[in-house]
Order: sequence, then structure tokens, then C-alpha cells
Amino acid sequence: MSQPSTATTDAVPAYTEVDVSVLVIGAGAAGARAAIELAEQGIDDTLVLGKRSHGDAHTTWARGGINGALGTHDPEDSWAIHAADTLNEGHFLNDPIKVETVAKQMPDRLQELDDWGMEYSRTENGEIDQRYFGAQSFRRTAFAGDHTGESLLHTLVDRAQELEIPYREDVMITKLVSDGEAVYGAVGFDMDSGEFVLFNAGSVVLAAGGYAAIYNRHTSRDDENNGDGPALAYDAGAELMDMEFVQFHPTGMAVDESDPEWEPWSGRLVTEAVRGEGGRLFNSEGERFMERYSPDQMELDARDVVARAIAEEVAEGRGTDTGGVYLDISHREADFIQERLPRMYERFQELGVDMAEEAVEVAPTSHYGMGGVAVDAHGETDVDGLFAIGETMAGVHGANRLGGNSLAETVAYGVVAGDRIADRIDGPGTVPDDLRETVIEPQFADLAALANTDGTYAVTAVFEELQELMWEHAGLLREEGQLDAGLDKLDTVRQKASDMNTGPLTSESFEFAVDVGFMLTAAEAVLRGAKQRAESRGAHYRTDHPAVDETWQHNIYYEQADVGGMTTHTEPVGVPSEAVQAALDEGHELDYHQLE
Repeated sequence: MSQPSTATTDAVPAYTEVDVSVLVIGAGAAGARAAIELAEQGIDDTLVLGKRSHGDAHTTWARGGINGALGTHDPEDSWAIHAADTLNEGHFLNDPIKVETVAKQMPDRLQELDDWGMEYSRTENGEIDQRYFGAQSFRRTAFAGDHTGESLLHTLVDRAQELEIPYREDVMITKLVSDGEAVYGAVGFDMDSGEFVLFNAGSVVLAAGGYAAIYNRHTSRDDENNGDGPALAYDAGAELMDMEFVQFHPTGMAVDESDPEWEPWSGRLVTEAVRGEGGRLFNSEGERFMERYSPDQMELDARDVVARAIAEEVAEGRGTDTGGVYLDISHREADFIQERLPRMYERFQELGVDMAEEAVEVAPTSHYGMGGVAVDAHGETDVDGLFAIGETMAGVHGANRLGGNSLAETVAYGVVAGDRIADRIDGPGTVPDDLRETVIEPQFADLAALANTDGTYAVTAVFEELQELMWEHAGLLREEGQLDAGLDKLDTVRQKASDMNTGPLTSESFEFAVDVGFMLTAAEAVLRGAKQRAESRGAHYRTDHPAVDETWQHNIYYEQADVGGMTTHTEPVGVPSEAVQAALDEGHELDYHQLE
């Protein structure tokens, strides 16, 4: 598969070539499931790339559960009601075809994972257990304690290893090889050795996560969800969609950032499972304030509703000293908490807080990008051979994501994309000679030039300035003047990014310097879309346009102009199938008080 290092001129460094039929960029659940599907259909020429050690992907941070209408507790549930809940939560900006695809697949996908050994939590009679999650009409969220993503990824990695699927760790992709019409592979470097690598591929699958970490309070690690996937696709000529919709999870950890023990945990996720198991929200005056905002669904209303309620409580002076509110599950027995929420219990226990005895402090935090790469029903972009799945793709979630649907989307679209590629596979790609001169060699030269630069600005300072800009100008509450100011500041950050003090190829500063480039693309799209969408819908809230505007039931698409800059256009949303429309008309809805 590998070829010897290519001799080059002094201006272009040496690089190794690797030939594969399918290159999967991203080793989380979506990438792993796509590779498994290809292997099970007899495709043995797939390579999975990860930026970290195999099995260490953002999937492991998804804790609460994975949706599928199994009907373990509520046999009246169905895939159509799952789809209806997803459309309702997405404020009908979702692509109905993609929503239906996920909802129909998930009962089989959950059973498949069970067959492969996933360690689900079980009912007393041994069935896959399911819990309530926000805005779901029935108990539909299967789970493994509060470490569902971790268990899911371990299951998929074990299955991939059984199938002997090749993978490569610690590789960062910096550019796709594309002429805007078709993709031929990708360019990157080995983060341990600094070796440059060209991957020649017949098809490329982007499963590289989302863009929630372009904000300074977020539930990811700083070195993931920086917009890699959307930015790579956009640069290759694909369109982006719905980038203005960023989900702010209601319950990130609110901490005293002057305390070195607590500071690293700022914004980290306190899983929705805490509320799904009965956790209650209180302000600093001891009021269970969700009674004012959502008396029927309470703490399990949609994430955007709960997040804005918390923000309002804090803004009106009823927040804690750390700028949050209290989440309390201490009315539950300690044994119950330790069994159902083991990771959360252990985390706070290590920090000196016993969840069985006292409340924890939480505040909204950037969690998930509903937008991403625009794809067709099979996950393919308008660049031939380029696919995007998982959080990298757009279309399933609309204006707000239903909790438990992120993991569902990864495995469902891993299967869909893998099946499509398997039908069309025709061996490794052949890179046109002109792309070596216009794309590949200039990219390697640029990467070499970026290393060991003696610029004016520290990479971390530019990185953090960009994150702070996004929180200030495109956070939970948005307004046109604020967004305009954000775009102006973004130009300043872009100028600083061209003059950074960067270390060698194997350094963290080099990795983060590359990330800044991805983040600039994602940030610009969020700001431009948020300005253009002059309404409030789902996770996007404009204080100067606080109502839903029915004329705005359109998706915003982002593309590169032929001459300079990012341009947008809009397209109307499709209509649901008869089965899903019938489920919508039936008006299913969670009644929180079933928990009490």
C-alpha cells in the first residue's frame, strides 16, 4: 500500500504515498461503522485514520444514550414517532428523508450492537433498558450507565479488529485532493514522526466530528471538534448547510476558574441522563425554576428551552457565584446514582462533591453543531466520491438536536454511506498530474513553511481569542450588531493567524495552528448564517427577531465564490412522509410528571 518517499525540489518536502480504495478520516463511531459495513460487504482495501490513539475519539464523551424505538418499556413507540420527535425538536428544518433513514434503522442497529457485545444497561428480565431523554415522547434512549459512547466505540473497535480493518493512528489530514468536481485523496502528516503523507483514494469518508469547540465553553477537548470535517469539505468544493445552528447543552460544569483543580472541567458535560433519571434544576433562591418555563416537560424540555431558561435565571441575578444554577439528584438513593450514573458520580466524588448528598453547579455550554457538510440521502457531497457522516454532516437535526440522536446518526449513516460506496468501489484513485502541481505539492510546502515560524502571536493566544469571540458574538443570544462586530473581529483574528509563532511539525502548537485555520472557516459560517437568519428557531435565538418566521423554513447553504469569500443561498425544506406526518398529527409528547 505504501510507496517510497517521493523525490522533490528544495521547495517541496519529501512525502510518502499510500494507495487505498476508501479512506475514512475519523476513527470515532461514524468512521468505524462505515469501515465495518465496507468490510462486511467484502471490501478489504479501506484505511481508517485517527488523530489520536485508536479507540480515543470524541464518541467516548457521549454519555447519556442512543435512540431507537425498541419499545422496551413503551411498546406504543415506533420509528415514525421517533422521526416525528426529531422533526419537532429540529423545528422542521431537518431533511425528512435523513430523519426517516435514521429512525427506521435504529432498532436493528441497537440489536446489532447487542449481538456484538455492547454492555447495555438491562431491565430485570434482561432486555436492553431505555430511559427518558429530553423532548422524547417515550423511553427510547438505550444506554450503558452514563458511559454509552465509550461502550459503543469499544464495541465497534472490537468488531473492526475482528474484521482486521486497517487503521492508522496519530495522522492529521490538512487538505483533500480535489478539483472541485471529484475527490482523489487527502494530504496530511504523521503527528509523531512529522512525515508528510499523500493518501490516494477512490472514495473519501469524512467522519471527523463537528465544530462545537470553536467556543471557549464547550464539552469537547480543545483538540477536537474544531471544524476539521466541514472546513476540509468546504475547501474541496462541497457546500455546507445549517452552520448557524449550534446546540448549547444546558448542563456543562460551572466552576470557579481560579481554582486549578476545577478549572480544567469548565464547560464539560454533565450528561442529560442526570435529568433523565430525575435530576432537578434550582436557582440560587431555591426555586425549581423550570416550573415557570415549562410546567409540563420541566427539566426534560428541549435543550434549547432549558439552556435559555438557565441563561435567563443567571442574567436576572438568580444564578450561583460561578454563573450557573444547581442540578440536584440527591433525592435519589446513592446506590441508584452509582448504578445509573457511575461516571458522573465518580467525577464529582474525585472533586470532593457527593452527588448523593448535594447539588452540582451547571451552566450552558457549546455541545454540538447541527450544521455541517451538505450531503444527499446516502451521505455523499456534490464532490464526486466525497462522503460526510456523523457530526460532520448536516441534515438530520435541523435547528436543534434531540438528545440521544447523535450516536444514532453515527451508526445509521455509517451503514448507509458504507453500503453506497461498496456498490461503486473501483479500486484506489489516480491523482491527476495537474493536482500534484496545484494542490498537493503547494500544501506540503505550506505545511513545511508553517513549522518553526517565528511569528508575532502565540498560537494558543489566537486560538483562545477566536473561541472568546464566538462566545461573545454568536453565543446563546444573538443580535445583528453583535454579529457584525464578530465578523469584523474575525478578520483581525485571521490576520493574526497568518503571523503565529509555531513549533515543529510534531508539536502541539503546530497542530493547533492547523486547527485555527479550520476554526476560521467554521466561525465565519456560523456568524454569517446567524446574521442572515433574521428569526429565532431552535438553538438560534435572535434578541432582535425573537419570533419564529414561517417564511424562514429554509436551509442556508454556504459555498466558496468563484472570486473571493463565502457566499450563501437558501433552499426550502422537504415534507415528511405520510407515516411520519400521521405521527406528527397524533401529537405525542413527554409528560415529565410520569417520572414522579
